[in-house]
Amino acid sequence: MNKLRTIRKIVTGKHTVDGAGVKLVRVIGCDDTREFDPFLILDAFDSVDPNDYIQGFPWHPHRGIEAITYLIQGDIKYGDSLGNTGRILTGACQWMTAGSGILHQEMPKSSERMLGVQLWLNLPAKDKMATPKYHEIRKEDIPVMDEGNRRIHILAGTYNGKAGAMEGDYCKPLLLDVEMRAGAGWSLDIAGNTTLFIYIFQGAGSLGSDKLIPAKHAVLFDETGTFQIEASDQGIRFLLMAGEPLQEPIAWGGPIVMNTRAELRLAFREFEEDQFIKA
Repeated sequence: MNKLRTIRKIVTGKHTVDGAGVKLVRVIGCDDTREFDPFLILDAFDSVDPNDYIQGFPWHPHRGIEAITYLIQGDIKYGDSLGNTGRILTGACQWMTAGSGILHQEMPKSSERMLGVQLWLNLPAKDKMATPKYHEIRKEDIPVMDEGNRRIHILAGTYNGKAGAMEGDYCKPLLLDVEMRAGAGWSLDIAGNTTLFIYIFQGAGSLGSDKLIPAKHAVLFDETGTFQIEASDQGIRFLLMAGEPLQEPIAWGGPIVMNTRAELRLAFREFEEDQFIKA
């Protein structure tokens, strides 16, 4: 039997307010970069009160990262300095490569429920100044593997030989939205020396030594071995995120993530002097 990945860390994150007044949970952030490399931020939101999110995220800059927004349920209006506009709707995903610099806004619309995450993926040093790019991923673009007692939505990477909606041009993460019925089990072999963690949207599951982890928790695993989970009698839905660590220095200043303080200072100076946008 293959060695099972053991739990390294369980986190619930911190309630915070971002943008123009959006209430969310910062599950991982700037203090977690070493352990969760190449992932920088995971923000989770779940509300039935539009007052928690309707103020949105007005125009702001990014450089040096990719931002991935995935909605289980909800409606977010989007726009950026490349001229892209549109809506992220229930079951859809947005993948934005900020690269050398982009301005964008995300403005949630009143919905019955706003449930989803935003994940920041770091860019390698050699690609920090890549040309910005926007990918709209509609619900129908995301392959779903129906395995009887579970459904696997393949957002990025490849699962059981099936390519997902995205591969990634720089970092190439595996992103799976996994729904499991009560009592169902699942295991997944992932290459060693890979950062692997999950965030539980709903339900609960047993991991490792039968430890039951409830919703609204993230679980980070050791870097080698087979991932294994069993759904509780509530079933479970979670997002699995896996990627190869970059192991590069990080200089972080708000919406901009570079490798050195000098690069950060240049980015903010260019923003102030209206030279931020390169493409």
